[in-house]
Amino acid sequence: MSVTPTVLYDSHGRPLEYVRLAVTDRCNLRCFYCMPEEGIQYVPRQELLTYEEMTRLVTLLAGLGVRKVRLTGGEPFVRRGLMGFIEQLTHIHGINDISLTTNGVLTAPHVPELARMGVRAVNLSLDTLDRARFHQITRRDELPQVLDTFYALLAAGIRVKINAVVMDGQNIQDLVPLAELTRDLPVEMRFIEEMPFNGGSHAATLPWNHRRIREHLEQHFGAFTPLPTPVGATASEYSVAGHQGTIGIIAAYSRTFCGTCNRIRLTAEGGLKTCLYDQGVLDIRAMLRGGSSDADIVAALTNAFRYRAANGFEAESQRPLHQLSFESMSTIGG
Repeated sequence: MSVTPTVLYDSHGRPLEYVRLAVTDRCNLRCFYCMPEEGIQYVPRQELLTYEEMTRLVTLLAGLGVRKVRLTGGEPFVRRGLMGFIEQLTHIHGINDISLTTNGVLTAPHVPELARMGVRAVNLSLDTLDRARFHQITRRDELPQVLDTFYALLAAGIRVKINAVVMDGQNIQDLVPLAELTRDLPVEMRFIEEMPFNGGSHAATLPWNHRRIREHLEQHFGAFTPLPTPVGATASEYSVAGHQGTIGIIAAYSRTFCGTCNRIRLTAEGGLKTCLYDQGVLDIRAMLRGGSSDADIVAALTNAFRYRAANGFEAESQRPLHQLSFESMSTIGG
């Protein structure tokens, strides 16, 4: 059916213009803050949304005002056929911003094609520049491959944001070296509060919140200059005197940015999350495979956002037993 372009608003008047789409729950790293060393129980492949199903869904979301798609995982590049799927997304009317979040291990060979297809930005997960600590954190010795991807992206003119999770007792000594990358390179170095989505049984504590992260960095670099914050942005962004790039700090656990949140999440198995901290509000896969029409799916999506939590704390309070830590970030789309 032909969907009349409109704008999808949630129950708090926030336009929903950005979808984070997990194409897989599988990952080739085992970062300890994301999943146990033995990994997680992956969704059977037949239960993952097909690329055709995802294309149909993104087309419907574009008709509701979604303009940006970020592909996440797991690690997107472990799923075969990803580049062909990205090509399909570039032809969806209304989608004008396609980006990726990747750990960079398998990405470098695809960078020229990503640039050709018009991928605007890539978020690169990188918690340390030290090879031994990288191995300790990820349980894999893949830092050289990640750095190959980093420099290939820069050479191709693709905007790069580096995401580093700040972990007490693990990579605090890496914060300044990572921030130093912004001195001579046009990158945004983003430091993220640790969250409780670790696939284990204990929620994270937060000895390093966004205020402490900033204070720690300013002790080395001097006072940061706040930059304007776009509507929907998760990071508080700062310029540093004499640096080409910028510093971003994401209060992911403190949740200071919820008031302007414009994003939704789709898990690899077709679950709709209106907030990172909710338990999922709609099984879209069941609708896609159960014969629902486009109009039925649009109506269900629209209805789901009438009951969206005001912020992450409210969404968390509505979860049974608040068992956030039993999930892995790999299963909920990064």
